[in-house]
Amino acid sequence: MYKVMALDVGTKRIGIALSDYLLMLAKGHSYIPRQPENNAIDTICKIAKENNVQKIVVGVPYNMDGTKGSQAQDCENFAAKIKGYEIIFEDERLTSDTAEENLRNKKIDFRKDKGLVDIESACIILEQYLAR
Repeated sequence: MYKVMALDVGTKRIGIALSDYLLMLAKGHSYIPRQPENNAIDTICKIAKENNVQKIVVGVPYNMDGTKGSQAQDCENFAAKIKGYEIIFEDERLTSDTAEENLRNKKIDFRKDKGLVDIESACIILEQYLAR
């Protein structure tokens, strides 16, 4: 049995979520700084190893018309540096807006800690993947 990890890769932070072993639920794990990138990759691999992860789902922010912009390419380039895991790309258009709405509905103030939005976005990315 294994878990699946999801990453919401931003320019400043990376939100991380993990599935359960039944691959039914997504739970927020943490967020880490994106820079320095080698440290971020090492931390992601360490969390993945500690949690028996085999697949990593990376959110890709496609443009609204479905094309890839610079941010989508940046996410794919980052994911290419993660070795030893199956990498799956998931469309993450509008997840940040949905994440903010979810946090507001839970009465969580994320204005002083934007990392909470990144974690919630990673959960949404993982939920989308698991639902398929």
